Amino acid sequence: MSTLEQESARERSTTAVRAGRILSEVALIGLLYVGYSCSRLLASDALAPALGRAAELVRVERLLGLHWELVLNQLFADVRIIGLLGSYWYATAHYIVTAITLVWLYRVGQYAYVPARRALVAATLIGLAIYLSVPTAPPRFVGGYIDVLKLNAADGWWGGDASAPRGLGGLTNQLAAFPSLHAGWALWVAIVVHRHARHRITRTLGWAHAAITAVVIVGTGNHWVIDVVFGWLVVLAGFLLADGLSASRTITGRPRSPR
Repeated sequence: MSTLEQESARERSTTAVRAGRILSEVALIGLLYVGYSCSRLLASDALAPALGRAAELVRVERLLGLHWELVLNQLFADVRIIGLLGSYWYATAHYIVTAITLVWLYRVGQYAYVPARRALVAATLIGLAIYLSVPTAPPRFVGGYIDVLKLNAADGWWGGDASAPRGLGGLTNQLAAFPSLHAGWALWVAIVVHRHARHRITRTLGWAHAAITAVVIVGTGNHWVIDVVFGWLVVLAGFLLADGLSASRTITGRPRSPR
């Protein structure tokens, strides 16, 4: 075999390996998304105990001075443009920004992508475990709060079942309020962008995404403030697990790629 043929064969082999890695990553993230979206199939839909847990969260919030849901929810319901923009943010940013960030990290390099993906998977699995064990009602299920996405459903693709597309509400776990993975994934974006982005404006946008998401999910009536706090804690736990795994692999003689 000539040198040119050998180089061509190596290039084809490299391309095949790269394509296989990309497909496996897409499959993993897709599986994670399906599990997140379809936890409704395994979770209890008993509303009474879920409302009881929500009442307990409100009591804790009052003690901590974090009971801000009514003011924010009223603002999003009364000011149409805020409610409409908040509804679109809730229904799109959670998925699109996270997906774009994953693609960007993959292009940055495995040293950035692999630990970040591990943290996201770990945090999401922790969140799903809590959803299945302690289903909790969001504010929009409680009297006195307004479902802002439902209020603006005529102007979007979602129906009256959170941000699920019309007709697919049965596949959504509407009692998956505590912790908030909307808040958690947004914080994940902020952290990985802060770690790996070169420009200050990009890092600032990452933190702005996390802050806006926190306000939106509470204002639209989909989460309690304490859901946000625990969503952040779940993601921090995911990073601790991912960073600990990376450190252990380095200690055992399998060094990571240099930053």
